[in-house]
Amino acid sequence: MTMSPSITAGAEPRAEAEIDSTYKKITWRLIPFLAFLWLLAWIDRVNVGYVKLTMLDELKWSEAVYGMGAGIFFIGYFFFEIPSNLMLQKIGAKKTLMRITLGWGATCVAMAFAKTPEMFYVLRFIMGAFEAGFLPGVIVYLTYWYPSGRRAKVLSMITAASALSSVVGGPLAGNILNLMGNVGGLSSWQWVFLIEGTPTVLAGIFTYFYLTDHPKDAQWLSTREKQLVAAELERDHKAMGQREHGIFAALKDARLWLLVLVYFCIVAANATLNFYGPTLVKELGFTNPATIGWIMSGAFLLGAGAQIYNGSHSDRHREVRWHCAGAALTGVIGMLLVAFAQGGSPALVLTGLVIAVIGTSSAFPVFWQMPNRLLTGAAAAVGIALINSIANLAGFGSPFMLSAVKASTGSLTAGLYIIAAVELLAVLLILCFVPRNSQTTPKTA
Repeated sequence: MTMSPSITAGAEPRAEAEIDSTYKKITWRLIPFLAFLWLLAWIDRVNVGYVKLTMLDELKWSEAVYGMGAGIFFIGYFFFEIPSNLMLQKIGAKKTLMRITLGWGATCVAMAFAKTPEMFYVLRFIMGAFEAGFLPGVIVYLTYWYPSGRRAKVLSMITAASALSSVVGGPLAGNILNLMGNVGGLSSWQWVFLIEGTPTVLAGIFTYFYLTDHPKDAQWLSTREKQLVAAELERDHKAMGQREHGIFAALKDARLWLLVLVYFCIVAANATLNFYGPTLVKELGFTNPATIGWIMSGAFLLGAGAQIYNGSHSDRHREVRWHCAGAALTGVIGMLLVAFAQGGSPALVLTGLVIAVIGTSSAFPVFWQMPNRLLTGAAAAVGIALINSIANLAGFGSPFMLSAVKASTGSLTAGLYIIAAVELLAVLLILCFVPRNSQTTPKTA
């Protein structure tokens, strides 16, 4: 998994300026919209963490019901992610992303009418099944447009939306919970699902008309710009050297399974922060849902900025190993601080929570540069989906484990120590088993 040399190194200044200008145009066209879709995905995925503040009491559900419902989303992810990415290869990105967005948006709206645990479980599973393939599909989609030396930065702009989702979704959900109770005969938690799911449905329809599958099909690029992109991608493909194309051969590669385990550990920490962050803040004495939302939004705003910075820094220095491991280690330190300070200083808990969000969030965009240096073609589509689908089972396991720990001990402390140990394992695996990059020539995207 070595980095390719700068494909624009040695190019004439005029040609390099043309290339940079073309990629700025592509980035402004694609990345804000893809980030917006990912923002909606995360708002709809994690709003149960805020809805929990009132829904459980009203419906007389236990912590175990919530933990199962929050986590079963990722079971749907597991079963449908690889088929989704294979479908993308056949029908194209815009149709695939349209289907995914419409599906999870409609399911979010339907969540407003989940009045039994069984219905809650089914709809969370369906939402996971629909959303499966979105991020792996976007990662594959970016390989159609960007050479390897430009991907970490643009992917960080997209994945930062997962952190920004709490900046938007936290205060939004909190204020809906405060203001919309009994409006139209519906509970405030029902309005959270209705208000946050409807824009996703509309965005799904717009996706089909806005996205372009390949540069050669982009009417908004000139002939010259299309030629520049094609040449960049061809040079990058050659510079990357031999990569696995075959699906079954890729599945036999131990490095693929190493990446599955690394990502599993990072997802476990991220799911903890998203699904139990609001609970941790509430236990500090902040009872107003809007206040909890604003506190979480501040933490995730810092996390979004850290994601973009880490992805850009990784591209400039053409290094992924330390950028990913260092970010995850920062997350471990924050998680340990939260666990240590439980029942003590609220300031320490909040400080640890912010550090954990910053570190864990920053690991994501850099991590996803590693599979692209191992796989290409259909193997990349399946391999990336496999990594994401299996690793996201941690999103089921960590909320379920934390709910069980809280039910048996009355505290999340032991569970937080376990999650910190799991994320530390990701750091050790990266540093011990992921090869160092052979190329460190700086490249500015």
